[in-house]
Amino acid sequence: MSRTRLAHTAGYALALVALTNAISLLDRNILAILAPRIKHDLGIGDAEMGLLYGTVFALFYALFSLPLGRLADGWVRTRLLSITLAFWSVATALAAAAQGFALLALSRLGVGIGEGAAQPAGFSLVFDQYAKPRRGFATGVIAAAIALGLGGSFVLGGVTADWWDHLYAGGAAPLGLKGWQFAFLVAALPGFILAALLWRLPEPRRGRLDGIESPPDPRPFRASLALLAAVTPGANWLAMAGRRAGARYWGVNLVATILVIAAATALTRITSAFSPRPLLHFGPLAVNPHALQWGVVGFGALVVVNLLQRLRLADRPTFEVITRSPALLLCMGVGALQMMINYGIMGFTPSFLMKHYGLSPATTGLEFGVLAGALGIIGPLLAGPLSDRINMLFPGSGRACVTLVSLSVSPLIAIWVYHAPNPATFYARFVPYSLVLTAWYPPLYAILFEQVLPRMRGITSSLYIIVTTLFGIGIGPFVVGMISDANGGNLAAAILAINWVAPAIVVMLVALALRVRGDEEQLIARARRGGEVLAGARATPTA
Repeated sequence: MSRTRLAHTAGYALALVALTNAISLLDRNILAILAPRIKHDLGIGDAEMGLLYGTVFALFYALFSLPLGRLADGWVRTRLLSITLAFWSVATALAAAAQGFALLALSRLGVGIGEGAAQPAGFSLVFDQYAKPRRGFATGVIAAAIALGLGGSFVLGGVTADWWDHLYAGGAAPLGLKGWQFAFLVAALPGFILAALLWRLPEPRRGRLDGIESPPDPRPFRASLALLAAVTPGANWLAMAGRRAGARYWGVNLVATILVIAAATALTRITSAFSPRPLLHFGPLAVNPHALQWGVVGFGALVVVNLLQRLRLADRPTFEVITRSPALLLCMGVGALQMMINYGIMGFTPSFLMKHYGLSPATTGLEFGVLAGALGIIGPLLAGPLSDRINMLFPGSGRACVTLVSLSVSPLIAIWVYHAPNPATFYARFVPYSLVLTAWYPPLYAILFEQVLPRMRGITSSLYIIVTTLFGIGIGPFVVGMISDANGGNLAAAILAINWVAPAIVVMLVALALRVRGDEEQLIARARRGGEVLAGARATPTA
């Protein structure tokens, strides 16, 4: 293949993967701008919206990212992205039929399942198109597309819902659809077009640019389903029995289960006392929203324990590569806490603008959506290439330092932003805030994926997703909503409160800058310690 042809293929593949991630954020985040209308029509509060925006989505997004990530490591990634994109587009459209909390939760569940493949398959695909010196740029493009989807969700949701409600203000709308329901239908449409393009995208050879090509996986679907069974609490015991796990594995799993149940029970009681909420009704079943919240987070914690145990039993090289890299584990910790901040802020900022400044949904969607989308594109596109250049001067630590600067100053700017006296001042202050806040994503992802072998990038991405989703996205919006409900709807105070996790992020990033280069240099040694064959034929994992 010629150099020109390769560059064309790489750029086209990157564009499709970036657009897939943009649509992922569009379908995921459109709930934020539609929240006031949904709350009014369905009679629910901010805590329940936090459940829909974060917890319900997070559970299935995180759980299914694991088998889908494993499938991305062994099957055709272009086909996988195409199928899952079509699936979550159908789930997005399902929200148009919601007349209560239960069906809307089912829609978010489906979106979470489908989107579980977007990052594992997408990043794995792109890293086989772009060599190491250009991976900061590639991740920057994907991060910019994510920002485009995030900003686009505000514009599309706010403008479309307002247009529809004004159009049928004096009469019955077709099928009785309200503006927010119609917005979900419109958001679902682009996914079907992109799914068709992804289906026809050529699949690159895995590991070619790293000089570590992987043999075809003979049973990728079987391995994916086995992994799902092995990580799902309850079903994992059957998988452990089938693998003839020793007493130590059983003991660790049972102790982890007891500790997680105890922690979830204690947190349910504490948060129920802090911010009492009415029961949620799923048909005849009534559920305490706080019990649902912490039950989901606890479920996720057990999934992580089960995954690590499964890898140790069935894919020891991957277990060794992941668990013996402090830099990789620090990346996951930073990502989880920063996602808690990001989603807590972005999930409620539209509601803050409408409530605090009296803006309409259409005005908020258009103004904030365009601004957030544009800045979210500029920030990563600057940070990605910048981190590549700095990393050439300071290998490994260069990217960590870019992330450190970004995340250490952003909480200070947040205080200034959310005390703005009027919308114009808010938007002016939001410009530097967004540029700084969006600079962390490309360098952190580049560090993460360079800590593992090419065949491990899908499952590594899935592990990152489950950690950042359940302990970041799954907690951030709920905590902000809960604090708001407990303080009479003071969203500004609630949004700023979530930034108290920032000092821990700074400490972890300093440690990451000190560790990253040494851990990357030990990658091959970690893999061989686990039994990976790196000369000639590669070992094929069974999990």
